[in-house]
Amino acid sequence: MTPRPAPAQPFEAPSWHMPGPWVLRMILVAVCAMVLAGAGAAWHVSQVSGQEAMRRVVAQQTDEVEVIARLLASKMEQSQKVLRTMAAGVTPRMQDSSFFDDQRQYLALPALGFFDAVQVVGSDGAMLLNLRGGRPVAAASLEPAERDVLRRTLADGKPQVSELVAGGTGDARVTFTMPMHREDGSVLGAVGGALKLQSQSLLPPSMALPERDDSRLVVFSRDGTILSHSDPTRVLGNVRDEAGLSAVYAQWLQQAQPLVGRGITQVMPDHIVSMAGMPLPQWVVARVSYSRALLAPLAGAQRDAWWTVAGVLGAGAALLVLLLGWMAQPLARLRLAAQQLLQGDTQGPVQWPRVRGEVGDLVQALERLARQGSQHAEQQSTLGSQFQAILDHASVGIVITRHGVLEVVGRQTCLMLGYTPAELQGKPARTIYASSEEYARAGARVQAEFAVHGAFDGDVCFMRKDGSPVWARVQGRGVGAGSIDGGTVWILEDITAAREAQQQKAWETEHDALTQLFNRAAFDERLGALLAERATRLRDNGAAPHAAAAGECVVLFMDLDHFTVVNDLAGHDAGDDALRHVARLLESQVRQLGWAARVGGDEFAVVLPGCALARGQAVAEQLRQAVQAWAPSYQGSSFTLSMSIGLVALDASMQDVASVLYAADMACYDAKRAGRNRVQTGRAREASASGRVALGPA
Repeated sequence: MTPRPAPAQPFEAPSWHMPGPWVLRMILVAVCAMVLAGAGAAWHVSQVSGQEAMRRVVAQQTDEVEVIARLLASKMEQSQKVLRTMAAGVTPRMQDSSFFDDQRQYLALPALGFFDAVQVVGSDGAMLLNLRGGRPVAAASLEPAERDVLRRTLADGKPQVSELVAGGTGDARVTFTMPMHREDGSVLGAVGGALKLQSQSLLPPSMALPERDDSRLVVFSRDGTILSHSDPTRVLGNVRDEAGLSAVYAQWLQQAQPLVGRGITQVMPDHIVSMAGMPLPQWVVARVSYSRALLAPLAGAQRDAWWTVAGVLGAGAALLVLLLGWMAQPLARLRLAAQQLLQGDTQGPVQWPRVRGEVGDLVQALERLARQGSQHAEQQSTLGSQFQAILDHASVGIVITRHGVLEVVGRQTCLMLGYTPAELQGKPARTIYASSEEYARAGARVQAEFAVHGAFDGDVCFMRKDGSPVWARVQGRGVGAGSIDGGTVWILEDITAAREAQQQKAWETEHDALTQLFNRAAFDERLGALLAERATRLRDNGAAPHAAAAGECVVLFMDLDHFTVVNDLAGHDAGDDALRHVARLLESQVRQLGWAARVGGDEFAVVLPGCALARGQAVAEQLRQAVQAWAPSYQGSSFTLSMSIGLVALDASMQDVASVLYAADMACYDAKRAGRNRVQTGRAREASASGRVALGPA
């Protein structure tokens, strides 16, 4: 008998197979790429974070000094308003009589207790009253600087602010002066009020708090005298002795760069210096920070982050080697399986091609597996259902178009546009646009983008079935590379809510948050554009540089009379409510004729384009009467408000916003001098020729 052959032993593959040389090279390349990419990303993040931290510090300091400068400027303006009220209470009869000889009489002057020292002089310069701390003192006690500012007020007839009157730190003070006028406009005398430098009404010591080791807040005059400092011992010193600030101050003096209305920040090797100025007096607010101290936490965090990145990269590289080795196991097993399959299906020796490594073995196995074509049919049968599942479950809209027809429309696209799939499938792409013109413009954009970039990526406005617009972020790629002739695949993402939020943000930057009127910046921009348009029209018509253009535009400048009474007696909430109500009155009156803006605390402006002078005067009178007729009641008390209005009709001599506002402001000032609650018409050309600016920064 022929002996029976022994049964073949089953093939037992080892649990781990060493990858071939090609896979090992790929693992080495992947590890190197991961380490380089991680180190590069960490370095980039470190640089960007440092720059972003510095940008935020600069922006924060700049905003801080601007806010403090505006706060101090408002304090100066409040002091002048108080002094103006006192000046209005002094009449010629008081100077001619023995009024100032009786302490009980002059102590009744309004707002007398607001100032640390008060002086009243006649038109001849004679001292009528000199109080300090509420008590009369000799005229000889006045400092030369105080005498000089009173003389300049009598000579010029305008409010003045003195330079710093320096004594000791506790005696340093600033004097505000205000002229007193007779009914004919001549100077009756002058009133002066002094505030101590460190008083709550001027520069309280708490302004520089809290103290910080890495930063100093300094207020100084143009000549470098320190008025306020985080270190009280530095008050009345000089900024030339301040580390970091001295170099920036010297550079600023040399360049004569104006600081009023804006802040500047200069980054130095060891310091970050931010400065902002005030118009009157010429004081500067500065914040000096030690950059290294500010950024020290970031530097420490970056060092810790580098060590963390190094550890993560090391662990990641080890894990990547193991992961790629594990992922390569199917390929290694496939090699062994191919060897086993070939050895089991053949009789006798097999001639293998001379191919090194696992690639040759894989080629042989694939040649045998290629004969098994039955799998192709199964793959093809499932392809359609998989594609439909993608369309139905994708989180974004998907559309495939060919020659302007919607061939495939996904479920999310239908939900976005309010259609059913049957209503869009096979329909022209024009269906989802508001008009043929919109469709043509969108098509031109697509053609241009594909011509340059080979793809499209942009925002497009479509039309829903109900006629409402919907904005989508659209990304388009050709089915064929870089071409749309063979069809285009579009991905749509609804961004309607985001665009509405952007539009709302743009509205907020142009409007005053309290009154909802245009703010000062928007007012300047719109009025500037109007002036530029008028100048262009006159130039095109061949008009002379100063030719009259009467009747084309009227500008009103309005200031509420006695508004501080509401704030003082009823509180700031009541004052805010009054401002909102006045804003609504202005808006309702001028909506059809022009536009209104809030340009200051209780100051408003109205522009009436295409309005004749007579019509503008009538509108101004209507506004005045509307405010006068309103009698608000707060906390059980009734108040009466009125409005002084300055009006100016523009002519060709008005070339910029500043000259227009100056003319209107001067007219408003004349209205107040004439008794308030009235409309005063100013002459634009004379005001423009003076070259002065009416208002400070918004």
